Amino acid sequence: MAVATFIFIGLSFTKPRTHRIFHYITAAITMVAAIAYFTMASDLGQTPIPVEFRRSNPKVSGTATNWNREIFYVRYIDWIRAITTPLLLLDLLLTAGMPWPTILYTILIDEIMIVTGLVGALVQSTYKFGYYTFGCVAFLWIAYTVTVVARRHAGPLGNDVSKAYTICGVWTIFLWFLYPIAWGLSEGGNVIAPDSEAVFYGVLDICAKPIFGALLLWGHRNIDPARLGVRVRDYDEVPVVTHGGHHGEKRDGTATNGSAPITDTV
Repeated sequence: MAVATFIFIGLSFTKPRTHRIFHYITAAITMVAAIAYFTMASDLGQTPIPVEFRRSNPKVSGTATNWNREIFYVRYIDWIRAITTPLLLLDLLLTAGMPWPTILYTILIDEIMIVTGLVGALVQSTYKFGYYTFGCVAFLWIAYTVTVVARRHAGPLGNDVSKAYTICGVWTIFLWFLYPIAWGLSEGGNVIAPDSEAVFYGVLDICAKPIFGALLLWGHRNIDPARLGVRVRDYDEVPVVTHGGHHGEKRDGTATNGSAPITDTV
């Protein structure tokens, strides 16, 4: 994760400052994930929770007096409070040129998905699967938004945008379908040992963060963010002013979109 962060930041310097937003977002994802994995590798950010399902396998059964399982809550902090999954969605939905209200609402649903997964992991009874169900329903809403709504929105922006979005969107949703399976086998059903859980989640996170980032930035290599509605003003550009509700005006009254000059109104 840390190596990917430095690579993504380094690649940002090959672009103009106004074209670096996707590099910054993607680097932030792997940066936060690197800190989370450092914490888990140090055996921190976890708490023992009595298991609901006791297994005969000694690696998951514990002892007769200690039926506990390690729950790494720092993983969920990485996913939501440190906003790696919201940033992943932001990367995707900005690529599709989605409107901000839809982006923000989708991120809210994502937070519901992660929080219910965390609560379910910490609950010591079968109520955990009620929270699991809430999380799965939230995920299905996200999957529909990414694979149907946003894909349609990306189409008119050009073949290069549509291709980049489709590859990254399908890749992400395919991997995210595997996370509930990992949860059911580990925190939920206590079927696999915490070490196996760490491997399962680790492989998914590598595919969903560094590899996703590489695919996304490769797809964006020839795409101007302004085409997606993401217009970033550099510090040495003339500021754009808006008088009377008009957008795209410079101080001299010249329209920035190539249309006729606009006279400021009071």
